[in-house]
Amino acid sequence: MSTWNIKTNTSDEETLAELIKEADAVVVGIGAGMSASDGFTYVGDRFKKNFPDFIEKYGFFDMLQASLFDFPTTEEYWAFQSRFVKLNYLDQPVGKSYTLLREMLEEKPYFVITTNADNAFYKADYNMDKVFYYQGEYALMQCSQFCHNDTYRDDEMMLKMVEQQEDMKVPYELIPFCPKCNAKMEINKRNAEKGMVESPHFFEQKERYETFLNEHQTGKVIYLEIGVGYTTPQFIKHPFWRFTRNNPDAKFVTMNQKAYRIPNDIKPHSITLTDDIQKTIVGANQILKEQNYVSN
Repeated sequence: MSTWNIKTNTSDEETLAELIKEADAVVVGIGAGMSASDGFTYVGDRFKKNFPDFIEKYGFFDMLQASLFDFPTTEEYWAFQSRFVKLNYLDQPVGKSYTLLREMLEEKPYFVITTNADNAFYKADYNMDKVFYYQGEYALMQCSQFCHNDTYRDDEMMLKMVEQQEDMKVPYELIPFCPKCNAKMEINKRNAEKGMVESPHFFEQKERYETFLNEHQTGKVIYLEIGVGYTTPQFIKHPFWRFTRNNPDAKFVTMNQKAYRIPNDIKPHSITLTDDIQKTIVGANQILKEQNYVSN
């Protein structure tokens, strides 16, 4: 059994820096909390500024709730979704936390699984062969009837929907229909009731992720969970607990300002970092640059 040389009573930044330096491999699970730490929130002013009409009509509390709403017409559905996609994918800028985390991860074998569906990894220039989008991507569309497993992307059409919508409705002629069965299209995002279309590209990502996990079942592996809540624990949280349980040399590291229960049997192998996510990543990156572990 390997011994970790992680000091106690250090800052979250120092702890994260030392963990990454010492690890043999890093498996990262990223949830909405990381994007929120970079300012890409689904609540507050960002929501109110971009969707005042939908908030007034439906009383939505946040953008995620609104994105899952069963709108009464397809014209209204795409009026909301096109604005949502433009804000949270097409126009979303690079996130500082994502860029600095990538710089640290590049020194180690790593893989990322995310329940987010925004553009953060593309904008931060990740090697996309090392990222698994488990819950879809906002810019992709699928057949609403799941008649086949391809996904589609049309940024130009999405922007036209934003530009040409009136009274919270897009022109009917802009509504996308399935090229196979002529059913209406919808956003390729996993739904608790329906699931989502899982394309050949999805399964390529899944296979690469599972291969990485199989290749790193032993040794000092960090299962680093960042900004992951308890809405869908079956995708990241629970598997990370299981992987830690199966490898006595592994560490389960969770970065979250909310405290979530950790099973008693893996607590000795777990580290909880509760400071602000962006602050912790910025600080850890700076420490590793000062140690010449990460390039300036």
